[in-house]
Amino acid sequence: MAPSTSDAPPCPDCAPSEGPIRHVNGSNGVDSTHQAIPTNVASGGANSAPAPTSNVPSKFLMPFMNRDLNSNVANFKIIESTLREGEQFANAFFDTETKIKIAKALDAFGVDCIELTSPAASEQSRKDCEAICKLGLKAKVITHIRCHMDDARIAVETGVDGVDVVMGTSKFLREYSHGKDMTYITKKAVEVIDFVKSKGIEIRFSTEDSFRSDIVDLLSIYQAVDKVGVHRVGIADTIGIANPRQVYELVKLLRSVVSCDIEVHLHNDTGCAIANAYCALEAGATHIDTSVLGIGERNGITPLGALMARMYTEDREYVMGKYNLKMLRQVEELVADAVQIQIPFNNYVTGYCAFTHKAGIHAKAILANPSTYEVLRPEDFGMTRYVNIGSRLTGWNAVKSRAEQLGLTLSDDQIKDVTQKIKALADVRETQLEDVDNLLSSAHQAANGQKVAA
Repeated sequence: MAPSTSDAPPCPDCAPSEGPIRHVNGSNGVDSTHQAIPTNVASGGANSAPAPTSNVPSKFLMPFMNRDLNSNVANFKIIESTLREGEQFANAFFDTETKIKIAKALDAFGVDCIELTSPAASEQSRKDCEAICKLGLKAKVITHIRCHMDDARIAVETGVDGVDVVMGTSKFLREYSHGKDMTYITKKAVEVIDFVKSKGIEIRFSTEDSFRSDIVDLLSIYQAVDKVGVHRVGIADTIGIANPRQVYELVKLLRSVVSCDIEVHLHNDTGCAIANAYCALEAGATHIDTSVLGIGERNGITPLGALMARMYTEDREYVMGKYNLKMLRQVEELVADAVQIQIPFNNYVTGYCAFTHKAGIHAKAILANPSTYEVLRPEDFGMTRYVNIGSRLTGWNAVKSRAEQLGLTLSDDQIKDVTQKIKALADVRETQLEDVDNLLSSAHQAANGQKVAA
């Protein structure tokens, strides 16, 4: 995997003030036609409009949209499930050493809870759970078990801070999985909750396949477990079937009938996990389940980085004050390496295209004020923005910025002439930054009456 951004050397093609080079997946440098924007320009140089100290929160962009009274978009907690849900990812095999590295990285990032595979799953799972509990992490260490007394007895002996209990409530799971009716499920849930609470350990009860469960059944069991003092109830979109409106309505309804915290676990089979997580928080959910890069069963769940990006736009101060955003790339690279996958080019925040600008109209505005085409500030995540100036889409403002970086003095008309030559060249072959620099150097020499090299 590519090394962490924070450890990368300066880009030899860029001004010293531009910060670290961002590495493209699997390579040791950015594409050679990428030009990093100098910090003094991107932040408001002598010839540019001053950049704002922060991006404008969406609540000010859309003043007619008021937050729900129960909204927790600026007061939420993350249950990071890479070491539980993530173990169900097709490529995942985490040995004890890898689990400990991931747990420490997630703790340093600032997640609230780290969820582990049930210690009842295997002997090694139990040992790993005990080992991570002994690390002394700031994050709570919790484990995920079936709603079964045998599993609960094993879990409470490992030293975990909390136990997440789950049982299927949809007709599909009741008929084809465990075969139990709602009376049995409710009785067993209360029994397990009482036992775990008697050990002084935090307890959550979640229904599985919540969005294909009967609403009367759901509210009945949630009220029953809330009555006996469960710390959290969970809603699970186990097959990724829910849409944002459905999530909002169910969480809002649940918020009206229980007094405990509400957790949501959202799969991404139909591409709604991030939007669903946000809507859940708007409606009053308190905890969101995530995994690094979204890995998990099938297409996985809400990605940690994606949730950070979404919530950053809602309340930058809260997110940056609570989570170490500059560690995101490091955490993702650690997990990607462990499961032998590449970080996608369009990955939220850390994909190599995330802060790359190519179209001329974009480049002009970005050079004047980055907030024109960026809702996220790359420096807040330890990333760097780039303008691709070696393409047929190049604008003359980006070319002018490159000339200034090289210390070449050219008029606007001369810059525009070079821009047309870049476009013509890019129409017939792939261009490199060296091509751009050569054209600029030739124009500079010609403008100063120097002999242009053949």
